[in-house]
Amino acid sequence: MLSLLLLLAVIGGAVYLAGQRKDTNTNRQLGQQQVDDAYADAKRWTDRLGSQVLNLSGTDTASSQAMADASERFNAASAALSEARTVRQAQLARESALEGLHYVNAARVLMGLPAGPALPELEGQRKAGRVTEERTITQQDGTTVTASPRASEQTPHYYPGGAVAGRPVPAGWYSVAWWAPAMMTGMWAASSMMLYSAMFAGMAGTPSPAEFESGDFGSDVDAGDAGDAGDMGDSGDMGDGGDFAADAGGDGFFDGGFDFGGGDGFDFGGFDF
Repeated sequence: MLSLLLLLAVIGGAVYLAGQRKDTNTNRQLGQQQVDDAYADAKRWTDRLGSQVLNLSGTDTASSQAMADASERFNAASAALSEARTVRQAQLARESALEGLHYVNAARVLMGLPAGPALPELEGQRKAGRVTEERTITQQDGTTVTASPRASEQTPHYYPGGAVAGRPVPAGWYSVAWWAPAMMTGMWAASSMMLYSAMFAGMAGTPSPAEFESGDFGSDVDAGDAGDAGDMGDSGDMGDGGDFAADAGGDGFFDGGFDFGGGDGFDFGGFDF
């Protein structure tokens, strides 16, 4: 009788372990399938962006700048996609590609071409709002920054709207790409708070300065997440951005005194961050 009980226990244990192993393998397969699906989706948008970048050239200052920005986002998406090993990493590559396609659509409209099919919204794009009136501010160093709902020779830098390193950037045309350093590094300069407040305080359709200052806008996009994407525009490991920003100032901003005028791949018009 005892031998029979021991035999049944051994058989039961073997069946249980086999079931556990099967469940583990099934979960692993499902997880890999999710990664593969996210990767395929990101690659589809990245390939579409690459085709547009290859075949389109701007015809004026604003459309040429928009296409240059689209090309930069294609490079970022391609680099992120090459290192994507998780669903989130693939999603971040997809986000870069979609942002590039929004730049392409803006350029196409400026060139008198159809914008093409509607694109999915970027993360935080709807909440980020858009520039609804032209404003020019003068900074302490005497440089000026202009935001406008329309492209012009003075405002050739387009942004489709969304969250950059946890803070909103309204859709519109700007004289300088004041959000670009934060996009590259995952950190905002301390002076950016003053710039945002001066530029957008009281402007209809844009987040308040308090929302910009909070640093949790578009909770799915932040420096920590961006670090998971690998090389996002040669930004390095942005996962360390939070600690670095805390050491630098403690409030999520970083004021390193960097001059991004004529920076690598970006033209900030000599704007000093």
